[in-house]
Amino acid sequence: MDIKVNSQTVVVFDLDDTLYNELSYLQSAYREIALKTAPKSWHKLYLQMFSLYRCNENVFDFLAKNHNLDKSELITLYRNHKPKIALAEGVAELFQKLREKKAGLGLITDGRTGTQRAKLKALGIENSFDCIVISEEFGSEKPSEENYLAIENQLPEYTDFYYVADNVKKDFIAPNQLGWETIGVLDNGLNIHNDAHLYMTKKHLPKNYVYRIGDINII
Repeated sequence: MDIKVNSQTVVVFDLDDTLYNELSYLQSAYREIALKTAPKSWHKLYLQMFSLYRCNENVFDFLAKNHNLDKSELITLYRNHKPKIALAEGVAELFQKLREKKAGLGLITDGRTGTQRAKLKALGIENSFDCIVISEEFGSEKPSEENYLAIENQLPEYTDFYYVADNVKKDFIAPNQLGWETIGVLDNGLNIHNDAHLYMTKKHLPKNYVYRIGDINII
């Protein structure tokens, strides 16, 4: 998909399941927990944990019950571990092309500040954006228009806005209402959220789709 950008354009991105696969964060956290819980047999425990997750079972309840662990400490470890994750194919090249065109870059993501910023650092993109809106530190979550208006207010020199994201439940409602161009990255089978079929309405859906983020071509 070709999009024409210039120095008046801001391309804003979602983070989870857009710039990287969120499932890889879960895998990273489970590995960390398994290593700390059963260092001599962590592979077996990791396999159990991931199997339980796939069956929609509560992994933390399982660990608390069967390994005499405190559930709150497990959740803290999950959220605060140093993630081993990688950018989706084509993201680095896309950012570079946007900078070459003097376009602005923004990020709107839901989640806890520490967790989301740790992800950005692990991905090597913590300094890539002109504006970052994280729900916990901002005080509201998508689909609130306030999160998107924050981008407009903090970057007043720009006039054209794109939002690239994946979750049709909440990502595109506000930018569609605000007149932004919206681009949905299709689920590659690894997305955490699998309820897209419940939100097949005009207000929920993006105006355009790409199969993968690397299919966005800057002209």
